[in-house]
Amino acid sequence: QAQLVESGGGWVQPGGSLRLSCVASGFTLDYYSIAWFRQAPGKEREGVSGIVARDGRTYYSDSVKGRFTISRDSAKNTIYLQMDSLKPEDTAHYYCAADRTVVPGTWRFLGYWGQGTPVTVSS
Repeated sequence: QAQLVESGGGWVQPGGSLRLSCVASGFTLDYYSIAWFRQAPGKEREGVSGIVARDGRTYYSDSVKGRFTISRDSAKNTIYLQMDSLKPEDTAHYYCAADRTVVPGTWRFLGYWGQGTPVTVSS
C-alpha cells in the first residue's frame, strides 16, 4: 500500500532550524513530483516547496524562499525540507505530497498525501 510518512516536526525558537523528512513506501518517489505544504490553525493549506519530477527543478513560495530547502534522497525514497531562520508565522502542520500528473511548478497535488507533522515556532 502506497503511503507517505512525515517526521521531524517539533518546537523551535524563532531563528532556529528544523529538518522534516517524508518517507515513501509502496511507490518510487523518483517518478513523482513532490511537494511540502502547510496549514496553520484557521488558515487555508498553502504550498511551501516542490520538486518537479521531470527535471528536478525546485520551487518555493515567496514566504519561505531563501530560508527553506527541499531535497530528495532517491536511495532512501525520502524527501526533506530543511527549514532555517524559522519565524513564528511558520507555525503550522506540514504535509508532504506526491503526484505524477501535477503541472510542473504548481500546487495542485491530487496523488498521495502524508498525515503531517506539527511545527511550532515560539519563544
